[in-house]
Amino acid sequence: MNLRPGRAARGGQYAALLAYLLFLAFPFLWLLSTAFKPPRELASLHPTWIPKDPTLANFRQAFDEQPLLHAALNSLAVAAGAAVIAVLVATPAAYVTARLRTRLSRAATGWVVVGQAFPFVLVIIPLFLVLKNLRLVDSVPGLVMVYVVWALPFALWMLAGYVRAVPAELEEAAAVDGAGRLRTLVSVTAPLLAPGVVATGLFAFISAWNEFFFALVLLKTPQKQTLPVVLTHFVGAEGVADLGPLAAAALLATLPSLVVFAIVQRRITSGLLAGAVKS
Repeated sequence: MNLRPGRAARGGQYAALLAYLLFLAFPFLWLLSTAFKPPRELASLHPTWIPKDPTLANFRQAFDEQPLLHAALNSLAVAAGAAVIAVLVATPAAYVTARLRTRLSRAATGWVVVGQAFPFVLVIIPLFLVLKNLRLVDSVPGLVMVYVVWALPFALWMLAGYVRAVPAELEEAAAVDGAGRLRTLVSVTAPLLAPGVVATGLFAFISAWNEFFFALVLLKTPQKQTLPVVLTHFVGAEGVADLGPLAAAALLATLPSLVVFAIVQRRITSGLLAGAVKS
């Protein structure tokens, strides 16, 4: 008798999770369907989930109209550069923050995390002025710098959770055995932090790959624009979208981040859980 309520509650949780997954998957499935529909089906008053006459013409037209491959390479360079720099800066900062638990370090961590709550629009004007003074407007290094700054708060918080999950006793034991600080960090701590570093770097990569607002404002030269910005070129001046090629290009732009996230989602989840555990 006592098991039935528990089973019912679990069944309700699974049903709610399934509904939530369907809610999240709906835009992607509709995008996938639209990308393979010919113009006649796109203009139909009774759209269907499965294309009746699937075609690859939308993909060919998308590549003919816009430099998608060049834009994808720009996005790859910006996202990879931002991820690498963010990890290199956040890793030692996270170690110091996690190991030196002073009021100052806790206040700094809190301020960094709170900084994520500020909307993009609030910071774009002062950010633009700073980059203008540094002569980094309309440049790939300037956009990389922006993405690094924007990814650092979460990267710092996430890596600090991994550092806290590493027992300090391991470092103390290495010190007792005669290992110096640098040797301890390289031989003991670094291998244990490797999964967190990889997950954090990939999270920063995905965030930079999908980001649109900063790239739209800061990059004006067409040859420097990233993939999310190039997707806006499929919409005309009057707001009329070339729906088939736009869906095809958007699908190609979405797939890399989905694949990367599917590969590392377990490590990202473990990093989030580690950050919530108090040692």
